[in-house]
Formats: sequence, structure tokens, C-alpha cells
Amino acid sequence: MAKRNIVMFGDELLRKRCREVTVFDDRLWVLLDDMYETMTEANGVGLAAPQVGILKRVVVIDVGEGKIELINPVVTAAKGKQRDKEGCLSSPDLWGYVERPAKVKVTAQNRYGKEIKVEGKDLLARALCHEIDHLNGIIFTDLADEMIEEENEKGRK
Repeated sequence: MAKRNIVMFGDELLRKRCREVTVFDDRLWVLLDDMYETMTEANGVGLAAPQVGILKRVVVIDVGEGKIELINPVVTAAKGKQRDKEGCLSSPDLWGYVERPAKVKVTAQNRYGKEIKVEGKDLLARALCHEIDHLNGIIFTDLADEMIEEENEKGRK
């Protein structure tokens, strides 16, 4: 595993829609492992492949309940509302309040190409939506109704 550089806001790469993953091989596994290490070392709870310069539909998340790897994720159901502060590893010290679903269901594939389903509520629902947005070129600042700047925040997405 290797830590990768995180692409920062302002880079047009973060505005591009990512391609579906069709090959589930060692290169994908290395990407997943590297993304998880990068996210963990940066004290994040989620990371999408475009944030490390790869335009593929790949996400890793860990909100403290264990590692989740999602390939080609799609939100299939959303319920309720929650409004909370979000940040992003691509924009250190920039935060905003974003309204997200309180609960979501996501269908994706695992690293072997097998279909999986993930249900999330609260922080996990927020992280799932935030990272899947990245795959579509959407950044949390596009959705924020209020922006704030704070130093040394933990739990960035």
C-alpha cells in the first residue's frame, strides 16, 4: 500500500464524471488499498477515486464501523433529512452545512465484482452521499447553504 496525493479543490478533475469500473483485478485492489491508507492517514471518513486523480467509480468509507469499499455505487433509496457540517479532504479547513438524507440504501460491487448492498444512517448516510457525489463531479460546496472556515477539524470526508 502507498499513500497517494489528494487532489485539491480548484482542480478540474474533481468536476468530471467518473467511468464505470468493468475490470476487477489487482490494479483495482491496489487502488482500493491505497485510497484507504490515504484516507486514514488524512483523518478522513471517506475518499473517492477522483480525489486521488483516478476517474473511476470507486469509493472507500470508514465512519468508525469498519472499512466499506464500493465500486460503481448507486443510491437506490433515500429517506428523511439531516443538516450538518461537512468537510472534504480536498479542501482542508473549509466546511459547510449540507442537507442530506438521514438514511440511504446503496447498491454497488465489491472488489471482486460481486453485487453488495449497504444501508447507512446519520454519518454513514452523509458519507455515502458525499463520496458518490464526487463520482459525478459534485462537490459539497455546491450543495452547502452556509460555508464556514475552521482550523484543525477532524472527521473530514
